[in-house]
Amino acid sequence: MDNYMNFPEQPKAPIVKTSDWFLTILISSIPLIGFIMLVVWAIDKEGNPNKSNWAKATLIWYAIGFGFVMLVLFFIGFGAITGVFDDVPTWD
Repeated sequence: MDNYMNFPEQPKAPIVKTSDWFLTILISSIPLIGFIMLVVWAIDKEGNPNKSNWAKATLIWYAIGFGFVMLVLFFIGFGAITGVFDDVPTWD
Protein backbone atom coordinates (compact mmCIF):
# COMPACT_ATOMS: atom_id res chain seq x y z
CA MET A 1 0.00 0.00 0.00
CA ASP A 2 3.04 2.24 -0.05
CA ASN A 3 2.57 3.11 -3.70
CA TYR A 4 -1.22 3.16 -3.75
CA MET A 5 -1.80 4.89 -7.12
CA ASN A 6 1.22 3.21 -8.77
CA PHE A 7 3.04 6.49 -9.27
CA PRO A 8 6.63 5.98 -10.31
CA GLU A 9 9.17 6.59 -7.59
CA GLN A 10 10.94 9.89 -8.06
CA PRO A 11 14.66 9.90 -7.40
CA LYS A 12 15.63 11.80 -4.29
CA ALA A 13 18.25 14.51 -4.52
CA PRO A 14 21.28 14.21 -2.29
CA ILE A 15 21.31 16.44 0.74
CA VAL A 16 23.33 19.62 0.29
CA LYS A 17 25.78 19.84 3.18
CA THR A 18 26.16 22.99 5.27
CA SER A 19 29.66 23.54 3.94
CA ASP A 20 28.32 23.40 0.37
CA TRP A 21 25.61 25.95 1.22
CA PHE A 22 28.24 28.15 2.86
CA LEU A 23 30.35 28.10 -0.31
CA THR A 24 27.28 28.59 -2.52
CA ILE A 25 26.12 31.67 -0.60
CA LEU A 26 29.67 33.04 -0.49
CA ILE A 27 30.03 32.73 -4.27
CA SER A 28 26.57 34.18 -4.91
CA SER A 29 27.42 37.26 -2.82
CA ILE A 30 30.26 38.32 -5.17
CA PRO A 31 28.70 41.13 -7.25
CA LEU A 32 28.97 40.11 -10.93
CA ILE A 33 30.27 36.57 -10.59
CA GLY A 34 27.52 35.73 -8.10
CA PHE A 35 24.79 36.77 -10.53
CA ILE A 36 26.37 34.72 -13.31
CA MET A 37 26.64 31.70 -11.03
CA LEU A 38 23.01 32.07 -9.96
CA VAL A 39 21.99 31.89 -13.61
CA VAL A 40 24.25 28.85 -14.16
CA TRP A 41 22.86 27.06 -11.11
CA ALA A 42 19.28 27.94 -12.08
CA ILE A 43 19.56 26.41 -15.57
CA ASP A 44 21.69 23.42 -14.56
CA LYS A 45 19.74 20.24 -15.32
CA GLU A 46 22.28 17.78 -13.92
CA GLY A 47 23.06 19.51 -10.62
CA ASN A 48 21.24 19.30 -7.34
CA PRO A 49 17.60 20.38 -7.81
CA ASN A 50 17.58 21.98 -4.36
CA LYS A 51 20.38 24.35 -5.34
CA SER A 52 18.70 25.00 -8.69
CA ASN A 53 15.40 25.91 -7.03
CA TRP A 54 17.20 28.16 -4.55
CA ALA A 55 18.99 29.95 -7.39
CA LYS A 56 15.69 30.42 -9.27
CA ALA A 57 14.01 31.86 -6.17
CA THR A 58 16.96 34.18 -5.55
CA LEU A 59 16.82 35.42 -9.14
CA ILE A 60 13.09 36.07 -8.75
CA TRP A 61 13.82 38.16 -5.63
CA TYR A 62 16.49 40.06 -7.58
CA ALA A 63 13.95 40.77 -10.34
CA ILE A 64 11.38 41.99 -7.80
CA GLY A 65 13.97 44.26 -6.17
CA PHE A 66 15.13 45.59 -9.53
CA GLY A 67 11.52 46.32 -10.53
CA PHE A 68 10.89 48.14 -7.25
CA VAL A 69 14.02 50.28 -7.65
CA MET A 70 13.04 51.13 -11.24
CA LEU A 71 9.55 52.12 -10.05
CA VAL A 72 10.95 54.40 -7.34
CA LEU A 73 13.42 55.97 -9.77
CA PHE A 74 10.60 56.51 -12.27
CA PHE A 75 8.52 58.38 -9.71
CA ILE A 76 11.48 60.47 -8.56
CA GLY A 77 12.34 61.29 -12.18
CA PHE A 78 8.70 62.07 -13.01
CA GLY A 79 8.50 64.37 -9.99
CA ALA A 80 11.69 66.15 -10.96
CA ILE A 81 10.51 66.65 -14.55
CA THR A 82 7.07 67.95 -13.62
CA GLY A 83 8.37 70.26 -10.88
CA VAL A 84 6.69 68.53 -7.96
CA PHE A 85 9.76 69.16 -5.83
CA ASP A 86 9.89 72.88 -6.58
CA ASP A 87 7.67 73.81 -3.61
CA VAL A 88 9.64 71.80 -1.06
CA PRO A 89 10.92 74.12 1.69
CA THR A 90 14.67 74.39 2.10
CA TRP A 91 16.82 74.99 5.17
CA ASP A 92 18.17 78.34 3.93
